Parts: sequence; C-alpha cells; structure tokens
Amino acid sequence: MKKTILLLIMCLLLTGCTNKQDGKVVNVLNWSSYIPDEVIKDFEKEYNIKVNYGTYSSNEELLAKLSSSKDGTYDVIFPSDYMVELMIGKGMLQELDTSKLTNYRNINKVFLNQSYDKNNNYSLPFLLATSVIAYNSENVEDIYDYGDLANEKYKNDIVLLDDERITIGAFLQTVGYDINDYNDEHLEEAYQFYSKMKDNIKAFDSDSPKSFLITNETNIGVLWNAEAILAKEHNPNIKIVYPRNGYALSMDNYVITKGASHVDNAYLFIDYLLRDDVCQKIIDDYPYISTNKNTSNYSEQELKKILENGSYIKNVDENIKKFDRLWAKMK
Repeated sequence: MKKTILLLIMCLLLTGCTNKQDGKVVNVLNWSSYIPDEVIKDFEKEYNIKVNYGTYSSNEELLAKLSSSKDGTYDVIFPSDYMVELMIGKGMLQELDTSKLTNYRNINKVFLNQSYDKNNNYSLPFLLATSVIAYNSENVEDIYDYGDLANEKYKNDIVLLDDERITIGAFLQTVGYDINDYNDEHLEEAYQFYSKMKDNIKAFDSDSPKSFLITNETNIGVLWNAEAILAKEHNPNIKIVYPRNGYALSMDNYVITKGASHVDNAYLFIDYLLRDDVCQKIIDDYPYISTNKNTSNYSEQELKKILENGSYIKNVDENIKKFDRLWAKMK
C-alpha cells in the first residue's frame, strides 16, 4: 500500500514537473523574414520561454495550417486584415485582454479600429506592408503602374508576389476596378491583362522576391515595401514606385488562437514586441511601416499619403472561390 502511494506521489510530481516544463514555451506562426532572430533569442533569454517559431508565405497557407492542426498547436499568429475577419467568423481566435499588455499604449491610434476588427476585440496591429513596384533603372525605362509591366520588352524579367489576393487585386486595379472586386466580368478582364503579360513573369515569390532583383535574375519586381527597400540597399539604381492606379495595404496583426495552450506566454510575447526598443530592432532589419507611435519610420505626411492612396484587402466570404479558381488558372 505504501509503495502504491509512493509511486502515485512520484507520478504526480513528475507530471507536475512535465507540465511546468511544457509551460515554458510559446508557439508562434508568422510570415518569413518578419522578426529578426536576435529578437526571438533576446525574448527567450529574458523570460526563459522557448519560442517554437514557424513560418508561412501567404494568408491562405496560414489558414490551411491552422485548419489542419489540433486546437492549441499555435498560440500567436499574424494574419493580415481580411484574414483576421475571416478567422473571427470561423471562431478561430480568442478575444484579447489589453489590460495584460503594458505596452499597448505604444500603438499609434491611426492603425486601430479598422473595418476587419472594428473595436480590436481580437487583433492588434503589428506592421503595415504596402505593395510596390521596384525596378533597376539602369536597365529599365521609368515605370509608373502595373499596366507598364505588359510591355513585351520585359519578357521573363518580372517577379510577382505569390499571393492571390494581392496579385489579382493589382490586375483588377490595372483594368480600372477595385482591388476587392469579384464581379465575374471584371475578374475576366483582370485575367485578360494577365494573359498579355504572362510571358514577362519569371517567378511568383513571397518569401524573398528581393533576391531576384539583388542577383539580377529580374529587373522588375512587384513586392512588399520592406523587400524593395532592402533590395535598394544592395543596388542604389533600384527605384521604388507606388503604382498610380493603386496598391495594396496589408496590415498584419497580433492575434491569439482559440484554444491556445500557452495564453500567458502569448501575452508576454506580444507585449515584448510592442516595446519601443524591440519594435526598433524589427523595423531596422525589416523596414515595413511601424505601428508603434514612438518608433515611426515614416513622417506623418508620408504615412497620410500612403494610407489615402492604398487599399486594404477585404474578406469576400464565399466569393473567395472565384479568386481561388482564377489563381489556379494563372499558376
């Protein structure tokens, strides 16, 4: 009897130790090339919490990973605007308690209360990306918008973002429609424009499209603003253009998944990234638009102009199937 009790106590102690050890982690799923390794390592050192860090290259890939995983597999993820709304509708996110975030006050209020999560019940803004055109001015004439990319002289010379909503949205804007338009005839017009320029496309890449420009594999890229800035640092001849017929705004957000296994650690991780010094490290390495009011890397006037002329991708509910079919046809 005594041996049985002793064994029971030992099992409970061992179980307790295991749970405690398991609790020293946070499972994060984020875009590739978004948070410097140094920031992750510093967090682990400061809080003695292991960060299990995975990546994805599109919102659709993120949704697929989350949908095919058991509840609690991921704690913190970083979906973009329209994907936040979609995930809220699917019950995949838990409401946030901002009282647990001491650095919540650092967020620039201009980025709060967006249409996809009006009162920020489920999400908080992390970084803002914009789609831009970057081109090597030594080898390419001036480019002003996506329509210029259909010029036959650019055969096999363009890299595009491997993102169906952003890329199809760009084609929609080129033929005169809204970036979120899902009218069948308008989508067909967007496809016809793609057909005119498809021979110019060398690759679709969202992980590191800047590499094509840096290595001179292509002279033109439609990519995120930070990627374009980093490419320009390697080659000063690269020019960056905000297309005059419009471009995408993509706000990536902190959210905690429904059923997250390490909620307290998730809040610690988010709060850490909201710190001024940490945010500065992030935008120094990946110069997207900061949502931290104390580490802004764009002037108020620049930011106002960018926000006025750009468009957020919106959740189109069941009409996403139209984009899926068109994307499959293009790829």
